[in-house]
Amino acid sequence: MRITQKTFILLGVIIGVSAINLYLLVNTAQENQAVLHSISDASDLKVIVEKISATANSIASGIEKDRDTLTTEISDFDTIYTVLGVGGTYQSQSVVPVPEELKEIYNDMGNSWQQYKVDAEKIKKESVFNPQTVDSLRYILDKNGDLLSLTNGITNDLAPLDRNYNRHKEIATEMLTMAKDIGEKTLLVSIGEQGNTSAAIKKDRILFDADLKKLEGLPLDNQELGTYDIKQETLQQIPRENSDSIRQLDPLWESVQVKLVFIESNPVLSREFGAALASLNDHRNILLDTASMFTDEWNKLLDSKLRERVVVVQALLITDVAVFVLVIISIRKSLSPLDTMVKAVARIKEGFYGEKIAYDAKDEIGELAQTINAMSSTIQHKEAEARQVDIAKDEFLAMITHELKTPLVPIQGYSDILLGEHLGPLNKNQKDRLEVIRSSAGNLLQLISDLLDAQKLELGQLRIKKSNNNLKNTIEKTIIEMSPQAVSDQISLVGNVAQDVYINYDENRISQVLTNLIKNSLKACIPKEGKIEVSIEERPTEVIVSVKDNGRGIPDNAVEHVFKKFYQVDTSLTREKGGSGLGLPICKGIVVAHGGRIWVQSQVNKGSTFLFSIPKA
Repeated sequence: MRITQKTFILLGVIIGVSAINLYLLVNTAQENQAVLHSISDASDLKVIVEKISATANSIASGIEKDRDTLTTEISDFDTIYTVLGVGGTYQSQSVVPVPEELKEIYNDMGNSWQQYKVDAEKIKKESVFNPQTVDSLRYILDKNGDLLSLTNGITNDLAPLDRNYNRHKEIATEMLTMAKDIGEKTLLVSIGEQGNTSAAIKKDRILFDADLKKLEGLPLDNQELGTYDIKQETLQQIPRENSDSIRQLDPLWESVQVKLVFIESNPVLSREFGAALASLNDHRNILLDTASMFTDEWNKLLDSKLRERVVVVQALLITDVAVFVLVIISIRKSLSPLDTMVKAVARIKEGFYGEKIAYDAKDEIGELAQTINAMSSTIQHKEAEARQVDIAKDEFLAMITHELKTPLVPIQGYSDILLGEHLGPLNKNQKDRLEVIRSSAGNLLQLISDLLDAQKLELGQLRIKKSNNNLKNTIEKTIIEMSPQAVSDQISLVGNVAQDVYINYDENRISQVLTNLIKNSLKACIPKEGKIEVSIEERPTEVIVSVKDNGRGIPDNAVEHVFKKFYQVDTSLTREKGGSGLGLPICKGIVVAHGGRIWVQSQVNKGSTFLFSIPKA
């Protein structure tokens, strides 16, 4: 069977098993999500119960607007409970109906809710406060100012009397304190802080009444006095002119005392509202317990079903693993020959051609092996042909450059002799023509020399003769040699080398690098404006030589190509100024042969700086 057919069959099996797993997982996830939403809604029922209780207490505190809130909360509980019973959608989420196993607990929760709901409905409708108690409180609070004023008046009336009335003054002070206390405690009752306040009001009332009767000289006939250990006292009668406040206080106290007695035995909350609130709190705990039991049992049921599904999923996963193992074994068996082919291709990459792959199967791998064998043989044959061509090319280039160089030497020599007028005087036109001949012969000789150097670099035959030299002297000699051309081009050429730097290098070759770089800068600079500076930077492990100019610069897209053979930034400019496109590649070859590096920094219309390094080691 072919590998493609086998692969398609195995892929079909994998896709089929994966589709089944995906269906089960998606279906299970959807069901679980709906069940979890349902359990979450069931838990919300407990929250609503707590909210109803809190809202009822808020209404009891006098916040009447919470009656509408209570209506909404009752409606929310009814809605969620109903949806849980039949299933459906709540707040855009799917809700599953209560399982049959939980119907009994669900119905128990409904019965508890009905009792709780009855109490909540009563609280929503009943009046919170007892109207008579509220009237009594309002009356006492309204008269409390007069009570304090008259009690304080008694103290003022008794102040001028002698020491025989000291006990009278003490009682008056006690009455003023109790009058203030009655006002404060009545205010607390009015805002719902009843608690033990009614008993405290009762005590203050009895003590105040007893003190008033003592000052009036009346008998203490209240049976409740014994509870507070109050005894009859015989006091000297207060002069009439000092008892005006007592006479005014007596009728006021009688009316206030009646109201105090009423609020002591009648709570501020209405009895119907208080009974409903108490019943609500009692049924609240029962309903919360039932709701908690309902959610707990549903969670247990969900866990049980999840365990069953986990077993199914585990069985499917084991099946998946078995199928995947079979697929891997089959694919590995089919593709194992590829390892041999990878090694064979790696050998071809390393240059070992002609080796054969031993694989004879009639499938795609076999066809690939035969193709690789044929390719290896073809490359071996072409490689042999290429080597022969390279040898012939190198021999031809060496021969042609040598043969071209030979006749150029006498041409230059005789041109110099004629220009020196050693063979007779020449007119201006003759000298101009001979100057052209000598210049052209020099350019051609330089081109041939560049070609020879480039060929030697290509073949690794360029000889470097290192010796300990003074780099400062080398730079100065080169600048002196290039000065005539710089003067002719009206360009400033200076060296910025302050001290001697001794290092091992081939003086002729480094001078050749400097000459090429200075020539390039001369071509790039504008006459009368151009400036070229050669400088040195000494570092711990190397020396950096830089040739900087303020010429036209090199475009960014050309900087990375300037060291390639025959590359010219501006072909029209090169033809005008001359050049072979080999100067910079030769410079790079010489610098690299010294173990250094060469690079360029340039900005268009701002100039270029060519830098190269020579290692100290």
